[in-house]
Formats: sequence, C-alpha cells, structure tokens
Amino acid sequence: MARPIVGIITNHYLLNDEYPVHAGGVMNTEAVSDLSGCIPMLIPTDPKYVSVTELLETCDGFLFTGGRPNVHPEEYGEDETDAHGEFDRARDAIALALVRACVERGQPFLGICRGFQEVNVAMGGSLHPEIRDLPGRMNHRMPPDGTLEEKFEHRHTVSFTDGGVFHRLMGAQEVMTNTLHGQGIKTSGSRVVIDGRAPDGTPEAIYIDGAPGFTLAVQWHPEYEAAQDPVSRPLFAAFGEATHAWADGRKLRPAQVA
Repeated sequence: MARPIVGIITNHYLLNDEYPVHAGGVMNTEAVSDLSGCIPMLIPTDPKYVSVTELLETCDGFLFTGGRPNVHPEEYGEDETDAHGEFDRARDAIALALVRACVERGQPFLGICRGFQEVNVAMGGSLHPEIRDLPGRMNHRMPPDGTLEEKFEHRHTVSFTDGGVFHRLMGAQEVMTNTLHGQGIKTSGSRVVIDGRAPDGTPEAIYIDGAPGFTLAVQWHPEYEAAQDPVSRPLFAAFGEATHAWADGRKLRPAQVA
C-alpha cells in the first residue's frame, strides 16, 4: 500500500538573491519519510497556487515547519514594528486557515518553531516579537556563527506537565532541546494547552484541548538529526501513527498515541 502523504509547509526564498523558490529543509523531508513513515510532499504555500480545501483532500497530514519570516502581527491584532522582523503573508494566508481546518476535522498536524507559533495564532493567541528582550528570559535565538552542529546543539531543558500528553509520549518529564527562535507565545489561543516550558517560562510544547485529532506543536526543531534524538523519534513516530490512522479512516487524539 502507498504511504500516507504529509504536506510540508514551505517558505518563500530568493535563490542566489534573485530566483524565487518555495523551499523546505531536507531535515523535515527525512524525518517525515524515515520516522513518520509517510511520503513527504512540499507545498507551495501561497493561495495563488493552492487552496486549503485542495490541501485537505490531497494530503493526510501536515508538517508546519520553521522559517525565518514571522507571522504578521495583524493576524493577532497588533501593529507591525521593526522587532517583528520579516513576514510571509502568503504563508499566513494558507497556514493559519489550514490549522483551523485540521483542528475541526481531526486531520493530524505537527507544528515546529514558526509552525508552533502559527498554531497559537490560528487559535486566537498572540506572540512576543522578541523573547530575549523580556525581563528574566534567556536568548532563544540561533547562534549567529558556528557550524550547523553548533547552531542546533541542545541548549536548554523543557519540562512537561506531570502526566501530560508530552510527558507520556516522551517517557520523561524533562528533556533537552535545541533553541533557534526569536518570538514566542504571549497569550495562548483558545483551547491551546501549554504542556511544556523552558526554564525561563517560555512555552515550548502545546496541543489543542478537545481536538478530535493529533495537534501537537513544539517551539524547538526536532527535525535536526531526528533519527538519533530520543526526543524527536517518538514525536515523529506518533505523528506518523496518527497520519496513517487518518489515511485508514480513523482519528487518533494525542492521548491515544502517547
């Protein structure tokens, strides 16, 4: 039988500073294929080319990836400032509506970094433009220099709710993760459950309360060397299990795969 299809949300880039592309990281493709057991399909995330309805009917699950552009603050009722950074309004238009549709249908998704933030905003939440500027918070941004290994190295712990979804899924209440983000959750959206936090209190793991399907999202980047990482493997495996279930006409909530 054909493997289920996971639509990977891409970002818009200029290749060599002049050629426009929709691109997704090989790390995401590899994790979806090898650990989730699904066909990775890159989605050109722009309503000029695809609609949410088409995507829901074409794909079985979705991976909302990280990316340099941030969700535009207008999406959560705030004005744009220099601190909010770069934007991708075309991705906003597809991703936010797609999150809400998946929550309603019970169609599985996994959110990563910007994808984590998209899930919160889609459900009515807001974001801090720069976590490191907040009193008592650490710098969660990617180191500006160094090798890829140094940029993605584990830098802080994440503590999960005792007995919660992520605790059961990981088999541990505290894990080590990387951190490569500037923004973070300010106010949580409707039904968004913050199930894990960094030592400074920054939300790091969420799911949607009462959703009929798999709705997990994390602020870190589990796709990096996912096959070797004890935190990434169960996360992508659970996402794959939920996606296979959807393809078979079943719905698995987070608690059912944890």
